[in-house]
Amino acid sequence: MATKRNRRIGSVKLELLRKSREAALAGVQIFNNPNITFKAESYVVLMTIAWTYLLHAYYRSRKIEYRYFEKHEHRRVFHKTKNGAHKHWELERCLNYKKSPLDKDSANNLRFLIGLRHEIEHQMTTRIDDLLSARFQACCLNYNDYIKQLFGDDHGIEKHLSFSLQFSTIESEQKDMLADHPELPAHIQSYVQEFDQALSRAEYASQRYAYRILFVPKTANRIGQADRVIEFVKSDSPLAKKANTEYAVIKETEKKKYLPSQIVQMMNADGFPNFKMYDHTMLWSSQHAKDAAKGLGINVAGKAWHWYESWVDVVRQHCKDNMRKYS
Repeated sequence: MATKRNRRIGSVKLELLRKSREAALAGVQIFNNPNITFKAESYVVLMTIAWTYLLHAYYRSRKIEYRYFEKHEHRRVFHKTKNGAHKHWELERCLNYKKSPLDKDSANNLRFLIGLRHEIEHQMTTRIDDLLSARFQACCLNYNDYIKQLFGDDHGIEKHLSFSLQFSTIESEQKDMLADHPELPAHIQSYVQEFDQALSRAEYASQRYAYRILFVPKTANRIGQADRVIEFVKSDSPLAKKANTEYAVIKETEKKKYLPSQIVQMMNADGFPNFKMYDHTMLWSSQHAKDAAKGLGINVAGKAWHWYESWVDVVRQHCKDNMRKYS
């Protein structure tokens, strides 16, 4: 009887692992497909499924009950759907279980993706794949690490994947765009900021939470020498330490924002007392300054428009050009 039950547990575990790997592979392949624009959203959903099945397989192999139930005297009463299927733990419940095999930083990464999935489920987003790719990359690497750690190297998916090639290089203008996130939807930006602020500095910096890489153009030193598009260096190497101290400010610095009333006050203090809120409104309206493509400001949490320093410079120049009117 026990042998038959063990065989059944093993069979279900293997089926869960198969589905888990297929979901992970599909998520990564969709994300790397240049013809798909809904890639980040698809990736998050598929990786959530992949991790859920992976943890179900782990709990199954440990004979840990991962179905919802209530205890009635000496028996369990399992929760079921209206069609009679058992209700299994969702990913968040799997992470909350005291015997979860995942480390804290990997769990933080998944909790971030779960919250992000909730945000994108309820309203459409613009493209977020480039802006949050460090967390997506960490999720993928963590998954491959844990499936091998828990079930053996044969279950790894790295042999089925390769680096995604692209036709464009990262110019300084693109770097600025990625740092400022002007096109990031307000509800997503608010969610990201709130989640990150709740983490400790060490948790935020963990490669398990977000896999951040510094790319440096490199050519081979000798003719005939093989060259890699991406070169990895150890985190404690002189180059890595230099990168973390000299370049981290590019990623961590948040753009200063100003409310319209603050800009009007600034112009008044600069010697333009006749510049009023009406003038400011007419100026941004005439220049279509709230067009997201211009990156001059952002709607924070869908409540109030905030302007960046670049717009303040435009307003200041406008006042100087119309000094007689505003002085």
